[in-house]
Amino acid sequence: MKKVRLEIVGLSYSQTQSGAYALVLGESSGSRRLPIIIGGFEAQAIAIELEKMSPSRPLTHDLFKSFAQTFEINVTEVLIYNLVEGIFYAKLICTDGTREVEIDARTSDAIALAVRFSCEIYTYEFILKSAGIVLDDDIEVSSLTDASSATSDVKGSTSNPDSDEYKEKSSEELKNMLQTALEEEKYEMASKIRDELNQRKKS
Repeated sequence: MKKVRLEIVGLSYSQTQSGAYALVLGESSGSRRLPIIIGGFEAQAIAIELEKMSPSRPLTHDLFKSFAQTFEINVTEVLIYNLVEGIFYAKLICTDGTREVEIDARTSDAIALAVRFSCEIYTYEFILKSAGIVLDDDIEVSSLTDASSATSDVKGSTSNPDSDEYKEKSSEELKNMLQTALEEEKYEMASKIRDELNQRKKS
């Protein structure tokens, strides 16, 4: 089957499922987007690595990477290989240099590891045809979270964070709060503060 390379286009709060997040993947050489609803913990794990934050202690996905590398195992590819009843299925392609092994994983966990191992992300053409959305360049990624065809990696979610309380803080105050949140392992708070700082950079 034909494989299509994907890139992470964006990560935002879901407007359709309270407390969940929308991870948006896009084909590298095309305009189709693949929105996937994921849980808060996995969304934070992806965001922390994308933003190059430094947690005071390793997160679960960081531990997995350290464990794998200690035994000279590398994740070379993530493949989203199936879509059943709105749920994506993925696997990790791993190697120790002599043999290659496929390990089944939730899509959100697989992506969190892909960004840590800097490996390629692929899916099959039939999945993009089934769940992909074609958007114009001027449509924001956040609009994908309202799409009725957005599919999921989880069946439940957490409470919806609200970043309004940070809008009155200065950027310097927010940076100090972000550092404190990371040191105290309050990653949900850190994620909200980071979003507010990123929003100000765009303004």
